[in-house]
Amino acid sequence: MMTHGFLGYDASFMLDFVVSALVLIVPVLLYSIYVVKFRRDFILHRNLQLALGMTLLVAVAAFEIDTQWIHGGWEKIVNKNPDAPRLTGTALDHVRTVLRIHLVFAVSTPILWAVTIVLALIRFPQPPVPNPHSRLHRTLGWLSVVDIVATSVTGLWFYFAAFAG
Repeated sequence: MMTHGFLGYDASFMLDFVVSALVLIVPVLLYSIYVVKFRRDFILHRNLQLALGMTLLVAVAAFEIDTQWIHGGWEKIVNKNPDAPRLTGTALDHVRTVLRIHLVFAVSTPILWAVTIVLALIRFPQPPVPNPHSRLHRTLGWLSVVDIVATSVTGLWFYFAAFAG
């Protein structure tokens, strides 16, 4: 069981892994936007988006299994020692509030991203080229970018509030 993280805080391995993924995903996402907007490489853009989507799906699934089933929830990871809990009272309430804010974005991001990807796979030809779906795709894409950046920022906020604060 991977109970210890690698970032120097008393988090689980999967928490550290997901936090690292949240930091790394934004530059890859920005590169994917650059590729399609400036190089007009629609195939590379599609492939990067599919790889990011699948990677995040697997990472989040592994994270949830580890956090919920193996550890019994994030509070048990934060307060590993019940005799000397790290977070109690108002500090614990604050972290719960931060988590609720994070979950707004963490839940909406995969839904929005999935809709964006599925519609693109259905409505763009193979190989992908601009067509009447492009306008909606661009709008959904930018909404997805804002959502994943908000997920990343709030995820880091939660991590540091829970483990580094």
